Amino acid sequence: MTSLEARTKNEDSGPGGYAAARLLLLHEKERSGPPRRAALARLTDDWLAGLFAAAAPPRGTALVAVGGYGRAELSPRSDLDLLLLHDGSADKAAVAALADRIWYPVWDLGLALDHSVRTPAEARTTAGEDLKVQLGLLDARHVAGDTGLVAALRTTVLADWRNQAPRRLPELDELCRERADRMGELQFLLEPDLKEARGGLRDAQVLRAVAASWLADAPREGLDAARRRLLDARDALHLATGRATDRLALQEQDAVAQELGLLDADTLLREVYEAARIISYATDVTWREVNRVLKARSARPRLRSLLGGRGGGGRAGAGGRAGGAKAPVERTPLTEGVVEMDGEVVLALTAKPERDPVLPLRAAAAAAQSGLPISLHAVRRLAAAAKPLPVPWPAEAREELVTLLGAGESTVPVWEALEAEGIITRLLPDWERVRCRPQRNPVHTWTVDRHLVETAVRAASLTRRVGRPDLLLVAALLHDIGKGWPGDHSVAGETIARDLAARIGFDRTDTGIIATAVRHHLLLVETATRRDLEDPATVQSVAEAVGTLGTLELLHALTEADALATGPAAWSSWRASLVADLVKRVAGVLAGEPLPDPEAAAPSAEQERLAIEALRTGEPVLTLRTEPVGAQPEEPEPVGVELLIALPDRPGVLPAVAGVLALHRLTVRAAELRAVDLPTGIGAGSGAGGVLVLDWRVAAEYGSLPEAARLRADLVRALDGSLDIPARLAEREAAYPRRRGLTAPPPRVTVAAADSRLATVIEVRAQDAPGLLHRIGRALEGAAVRVRSAHVSTLGANAVDTLYVTRPDGSLLPDEEAVDLARALEEALR
Repeated sequence: MTSLEARTKNEDSGPGGYAAARLLLLHEKERSGPPRRAALARLTDDWLAGLFAAAAPPRGTALVAVGGYGRAELSPRSDLDLLLLHDGSADKAAVAALADRIWYPVWDLGLALDHSVRTPAEARTTAGEDLKVQLGLLDARHVAGDTGLVAALRTTVLADWRNQAPRRLPELDELCRERADRMGELQFLLEPDLKEARGGLRDAQVLRAVAASWLADAPREGLDAARRRLLDARDALHLATGRATDRLALQEQDAVAQELGLLDADTLLREVYEAARIISYATDVTWREVNRVLKARSARPRLRSLLGGRGGGGRAGAGGRAGGAKAPVERTPLTEGVVEMDGEVVLALTAKPERDPVLPLRAAAAAAQSGLPISLHAVRRLAAAAKPLPVPWPAEAREELVTLLGAGESTVPVWEALEAEGIITRLLPDWERVRCRPQRNPVHTWTVDRHLVETAVRAASLTRRVGRPDLLLVAALLHDIGKGWPGDHSVAGETIARDLAARIGFDRTDTGIIATAVRHHLLLVETATRRDLEDPATVQSVAEAVGTLGTLELLHALTEADALATGPAAWSSWRASLVADLVKRVAGVLAGEPLPDPEAAAPSAEQERLAIEALRTGEPVLTLRTEPVGAQPEEPEPVGVELLIALPDRPGVLPAVAGVLALHRLTVRAAELRAVDLPTGIGAGSGAGGVLVLDWRVAAEYGSLPEAARLRADLVRALDGSLDIPARLAEREAAYPRRRGLTAPPPRVTVAAADSRLATVIEVRAQDAPGLLHRIGRALEGAAVRVRSAHVSTLGANAVDTLYVTRPDGSLLPDEEAVDLARALEEALR
């Protein structure tokens, strides 16, 4: 007993003494983790036992801790789960008074309390009806009162649990699956719930319950340490926030990391993810074993029936079968040294992992191709005994890796099994730097390592589109491998991928292609969404970076796989159409076709018709094509809507149009502005004139598109000043949802090195908000520049708007003038 606990026992057992001792304990820096949780449980036990004794309890009563308190795992803000147990002999009023003497002091301290008053029979009945109650009682622990009553309850509850396990475990499995669907996987969440998410503390408790059933047991290695790590993180979260919360919110992570003595929030998340991954893997293995055992048990009665009831009680001798009722175990060969047995992939009896360095990859590829899990015993034997692969790998090893990656969705559980036992980092040493590495971008669904595997899974469905599927799959696996290093991950990744590809056994040419794909895996999507595809310099620069048609083909598939594996916000029909358009243009250049001159392109018939009408009337005219632009008929999502606007050339057009579109909740994806000179005599009383034609691609944020007439009416009002767009957008921005505690980084405006002969390229990176393009247009109004085109790209909360600008005469801005413009625009957007 510590001096603190001894002093508390000698002090007032009332709330004041306990509260003071509790506060001292929670702020003892030298005691944390399991020792502090156990000490807090003992301190609470002593206080509650004192309350129990002071209440003069009737005979046949006891105070029982259940759940986390029963396990003596009290976090600073944990609930107290208490059961007042009585044998039914005492007067009900006396039992109720005893409960009040215990519950009210707990409430007076502001502690959360989960309480009940039951007889042992009532507790058994409730447990039989409520699975959560039964799980809590499995951890029942005596605090005060009749010890025999508590011991009898524990014995009975455990016996009930074991007897009912075949019926209750499938129910528990279903509850766990529903919770995982609702809460997500802890190891991939940016703001995880440490308790309820899959792989969290609740799953660790479930594994204890399964083990108590004696039906199956979880893999023990690392499990206790993983659970302690999550409990420590929850303790620190409670202390940092002062609240009973299990959600590790972004704004709390730095404080929690500091409380735990960790370097930063990323280190915290990585430790949490590592722990969750261990628990998730143990959960998968355990439930697989539970289902296997239950299936085997249900098959035995049917087997005995088929054998005419012969199943006697004889025991099998060496190599024999018990009573003739036990079916021989079938072992179906899958590949050399690997068989299927009882729904799992295991090693053949003749397998020699210590002499066969390719066996781990061969077994993994066979498991993934068969859609079967690889058994825990097999993976551990491979991890312990397998001979290391020579470097470079032999051709068979390389082919097995490609086969594993090409299996699609079934690759993931097999890869996770290999990773859990350290086989992946042994095969690919650089994998350790990306393992469990968080990505602080809400667009990303996965950690870096899981994203790489998911990209390979997506790439597996695209292998028919490329001439070298093996290069696509390996490039997909390695494309973000540089995120474990400082600096541009594409640049660092190129070097790492080159080394790893050579290690895997690719020749110099193939290694160069993989390295190029990793270096430029973002090139197509960033160029297509942020650059003017009509500009010959755009297409030429991509062609020079890619080099060959084969590499372009591979990059196209990798771009799609990468985006699909990132998250739903990273890919759309619109982005796909832009990338496909860019690839088509680049392929033409690589095939030797000349690039068209955008300056020589005449306006379309529709553009010319609208320009004539605008010059004749002196007012804006527009058309809104509601058909999908470039979408395939089978695609449910339109890639955008074309909005054509023509009006006499005048200042303020860009901010006015952008503002009106923002008010109507239309997202701008691209905008092209061009001046059309028309001959004299077009309209009544008109002379020669210039008309501005704007070709926009827009999409509705939600709901249906507005009517063209409403857009035109608001545009007229915006241009004549009767519609105050800034004020209306300010109201909208004030109501724009922002995550509490997060501060967006300031906008950044740069002059892009695009080598364009048509315009100076300005790139704006800022927090996405309603009317951002309108604000940019207003800022450019006084800069004496003309906007030739704008290209908008948004990922999550981040917007990248690219503007092609010229002087009024159409010439490029000098370097110094372009830098001044970027600086002024950045200042205006702040």
